[in-house]
Amino acid sequence: MKKNNFLEGSFIATLGIVICKIIGLVYVIPFYALITTKGATLYSFAYSIYAVFLSLSTSGIPYAMSKMVSEYNSLEYYHTKEKTYKIGFAVIMFLGVLFFTILMITAPMIASFILGNNEATNISINEVTLVIRLVSTALLVVPLLSVTKGYLQGHKIMTPPSISNVLEQIVRVLVILVGCYVSLKVLHVEENIAIGISVFAATVGALAAYIYLAIVIKKNKKVFHKKDACKKEELKYTSKVLLKQIILYSLPFIIIDLLKSSYNLVDTLTIVRTLTSLGYSGDAANTTFSVIATWGNKLSMIVISISMGISISLIPSLASNYVLKKKDAINKNVNQAIQALLYITIPMTIGLWFIARPVWILFYSYDAFSIEVFKVFIFQAITFSLFSVLLNITQTTNHTKVTILTLFISFLGNACLNIPMMHLMHNVWHIGYQGASVATLITQILPSIYLLWFIHKKLEVSYKSTYKNVLKIIFCTLTMFIVLVLVSLVIPIDALNKGEALFQTALYSILGCIIYFVTSYYSGLFNSLFSSLIKRFKK
Repeated sequence: MKKNNFLEGSFIATLGIVICKIIGLVYVIPFYALITTKGATLYSFAYSIYAVFLSLSTSGIPYAMSKMVSEYNSLEYYHTKEKTYKIGFAVIMFLGVLFFTILMITAPMIASFILGNNEATNISINEVTLVIRLVSTALLVVPLLSVTKGYLQGHKIMTPPSISNVLEQIVRVLVILVGCYVSLKVLHVEENIAIGISVFAATVGALAAYIYLAIVIKKNKKVFHKKDACKKEELKYTSKVLLKQIILYSLPFIIIDLLKSSYNLVDTLTIVRTLTSLGYSGDAANTTFSVIATWGNKLSMIVISISMGISISLIPSLASNYVLKKKDAINKNVNQAIQALLYITIPMTIGLWFIARPVWILFYSYDAFSIEVFKVFIFQAITFSLFSVLLNITQTTNHTKVTILTLFISFLGNACLNIPMMHLMHNVWHIGYQGASVATLITQILPSIYLLWFIHKKLEVSYKSTYKNVLKIIFCTLTMFIVLVLVSLVIPIDALNKGEALFQTALYSILGCIIYFVTSYYSGLFNSLFSSLIKRFKK
């Protein structure tokens, strides 16, 4: 089974995630056509709560697993590596069952807190309780899947985990669409039942992906389970020591994931309540929340998936270089990660902003209000991606206190700023529904600037090459934008139906990609970033 270097691993991991996100976007077209705004909001409520409990149940163990397996593999401690996986698997299984039980019991209380006393919505506590309980079953499977992916990625093997991501998404989407169609159009049951089936699909998809990875590991026993005798140096790594190490490695990732998910939790608990108190209708408040929490997020995740792919490959590569004290390799890893991330996320975000109207109509339907909310929200794709990668860099290099403190301050700032920003933007510009997005942008940009400085100081990373290439990225993006604006004077972006939206989305997407690639190629930017990857593919 082939191992992958950093850029190659990033490419494979990112490709798998992007395919998953595309599938996740495409299914939204028929799914959104089957359900109402109420159904969409129910779906959003369920996944927002599930995301927080998933962070708790996985407890950062998959990331810790990737890091620890990579370190022990680099040191050729094969016996300790396998022992670590077994202990991590047992711990994560226990946590999954624990938090599944907690969520099942507390679902009514959570539903009551989300809805409050707001009578402007047409959603009941029982309906929210049902979908939360059904999605909670995924906590029994997804943690096991995650730790198995971390084990493979720690060996710098990226292809099977990427395939499992795609398989999980395909199965999930099939269950959602078939289940939703049969329940609504054939059996004519209530919509909350159909949404319940849709969120339960996460469990089915995860189970299929886990079975696939288990088969892969079993077929490649010789690659993973090397028969080298336990070395003297490994004797000190008892089960108790390894368990403690897993907890210590996982704890920062627990807090990191939990606080990341808590951004959505803050929105869940504040947006609907605040906007209705400011005089916005229940539909406007629910739509704003749905765009930010689910439907706009699905579109922006195409961009954010780039950072996820880079992080997946970065952790084992950076951990290996850090434990071996290879400063030049660390410098290279960090700069490659930042440059590759910005090379893709900046033009994609600007492009999505420019064609927000036809893209929204193509995947959902024409809704001027939703499009307006989305056009501010989409810029989080850049800030969140950069912030996530920088956090992974500091955590992987054992700067845990800085990682947690930075993220906590960011979360605290977001929690404190969310409601005041909605009030401010309502009172000054009458667009209170943009307040939550602006608050998140502010509380991601400032910590990112600090982390860039910290990495430069503590890891002795030089950003000279990054400065030059970022300027080229901005120039290429600006060139693309100007050309698209000129073309829009001839072919206006004014789609009203899916046919027009498909044409305009395809036209401007293809044209934008061509312009950006050509300018980046002739400016030397493309070769500067991906020369090593190009050579590998040529071979």
